[in-house]
Amino acid sequence: MSERVATRSVLLELREERSSMREGFTFLDEKCLLLAGALLRELSRYDALWRELNELIADADETLRAALGRHGLEGLAIYPLAQDRAEPGWVLNIEHRSVMGVPLLDASSKLTPPAVAEPLLRTPEADACAIAHAVLLRKAAELAAAGANLERLLYEYRRTSRRARALDGVLLPELDHDVDEMTLMFEEQEREESILMRPRGR
Repeated sequence: MSERVATRSVLLELREERSSMREGFTFLDEKCLLLAGALLRELSRYDALWRELNELIADADETLRAALGRHGLEGLAIYPLAQDRAEPGWVLNIEHRSVMGVPLLDASSKLTPPAVAEPLLRTPEADACAIAHAVLLRKAAELAAAGANLERLLYEYRRTSRRARALDGVLLPELDHDVDEMTLMFEEQEREESILMRPRGR
């Protein structure tokens, strides 16, 4: 038994504490289940984005090979861009959401391939290469946000799981032991008192 003075008020406090602790454990256990569900959904989303990204990488590789075949490495490297652009080429949109208090992000982007300076002869290979890499970069931003969400959810799941295990495996059993021991002690005292209170035969 812990170093507490055994009184009936202490026993009542211990029972209330145990009840609160059990409620806390139930909450943490339910939170773990919800976080696990959110993790599975985010993992499924991440896997889908990863597959899409790999397809886009293959497309970007093909267009890059075609552009290199047409312009050569040096020709593609010096493919000039327009200096004055009316609109930004890259816009990243981030939306915030939350699952059980865990802040999550959804990223989407708008990326327009850079305009080519005139009067350069535009080629479909170079344009296709620019478009393919712009699409690839957009998907990479979505994947990065999904990966960050997985890390946050996993961190919170582990933290919550550790707390639930500590309550269930250490704190609640100790409290149960203290309550049981104190209850038994008071029951023995009551039995002794009832024996002492009985009228003795003459």
